[in-house]
Amino acid sequence: MSFSYSGFEARLKDGAPISADDVLALRRAVWPDGAVSEAEASALFDLNRAAKDVGPEWRVFFIEAITEYVVNQRAPRGYVDEAAARWLIGEIEQDGAAATPTDVELVVKILETALNGPETLKRWALGRIEAAVLTGEGPTRDGAPRPNVIDEAEVALLRRIVFAAGGEGACTVGADEAELLWRLKDACLDSDNAPGWKTLFVQALGNHLMAYNSYRPLAREEAARLDAFIGDHHSSVLGFFARMGRAGPAAGVRDLLHPDRETSAAAHDEAVRAAGAVTGSEQAWLDAHLDADHKRDSYEEALLAFIAEEQGR
Repeated sequence: MSFSYSGFEARLKDGAPISADDVLALRRAVWPDGAVSEAEASALFDLNRAAKDVGPEWRVFFIEAITEYVVNQRAPRGYVDEAAARWLIGEIEQDGAAATPTDVELVVKILETALNGPETLKRWALGRIEAAVLTGEGPTRDGAPRPNVIDEAEVALLRRIVFAAGGEGACTVGADEAELLWRLKDACLDSDNAPGWKTLFVQALGNHLMAYNSYRPLAREEAARLDAFIGDHHSSVLGFFARMGRAGPAAGVRDLLHPDRETSAAAHDEAVRAAGAVTGSEQAWLDAHLDADHKRDSYEEALLAFIAEEQGR
């Protein structure tokens, strides 16, 4: 017998919980074909909105299924386009609903899973966390409001987001993220923050100013062309391997995997060295932020010490 989403949703609206057995039934309904359709993804969001009592099994399944749909159900796999991001945020914010902890975890998981994606999702997640920190209320909080303080949960989420692959800079900290972290530092300067907050601030700002990252994910259009090429079983692919084979298999593989190895290694070392130096524009950005209040706080001192140590190596 097929699973009735509408019947189950009606039960949830009447106050029924989502049990572990319910999640098992949903898994059997969703996964037989190994894919999640848009209709199934929308139905799961309807269930999530209707549910008033859920266990951890539901949260795991919901995040798993929606991540699979958003990240892998549009070609090329692993690339989240702007339309998918708008669909996701629209489902989360339907009828003006406030973001929940599950919503934030879902978006962060998608950012971690995707090879590349629009900045829309990263900005949305960071915006929810910044608002929670400044107001003391939101998806990362429970209990009485505690504004202008950063908790361990927020430190963990911020670390995952700013270093996620699916967004600005691909595992490096971008300009917008650096600005947000500095704003949070200023807003929470005199608060009893989580111990890991200063470490994250220093590491993230140091990464923004000095990190070298040669990895740049293919643009979505390029990835689609590559997928089409790999999926082509006709003469073009066969001809490529035939041409490689005429040079000898060892030479072909070596040249394919290690073109100009010595030159590439030297260029890489030089790029790493250059990135480790704070440029004029980076120094101007840093000076403007350091001089904004005409004094040094402990976070800024720690950042400057980190930069000095890294540049002294």
